[in-house]
Amino acid sequence: MSSIYGGKDVTVVGRWYISLYGEDGALKDQQCGKNVITTNGLDFLASFLNSAAAAASTFTMNYIAIGTDATAEAAANTALGIETERHTGVVSYVSNAIYRVTATFPSGTAGAIVEYGLFSSNTAGTMFSRDTEAVINKGINDILVVTTEITLA
Repeated sequence: MSSIYGGKDVTVVGRWYISLYGEDGALKDQQCGKNVITTNGLDFLASFLNSAAAAASTFTMNYIAIGTDATAEAAANTALGIETERHTGVVSYVSNAIYRVTATFPSGTAGAIVEYGLFSSNTAGTMFSRDTEAVINKGINDILVVTTEITLA
């Protein structure tokens, strides 16, 4: 699709990949889902593009949070419903305009995880995207690996 200026319109699409591993390292559960890019997330992207050259270090979008609230995601969301844990993710550029963030939630915490969010800070911050999926029951000794991919198309 072309814009009125002759260029291509940009669409932002997000996906989540969730893998639960037992203490023996065996895969116990796996899910994939498409999320909602929040209004604040789009504002964050526009702000980042505007300020990247001057202050890129202040525009981090690499924190993944998990939670237990199954309320459906919406563009107006600014936080997870019931956040239980947040970790810094590893960021990578995949190709074809895909931004990927992967975070590992180690053993030590348990819960019925159903929601996932990408944030700009290790506490509070801007939520870029949110996803709810079927419950994954993370046991105290399980390791949960959560990956989100944001595609600019």
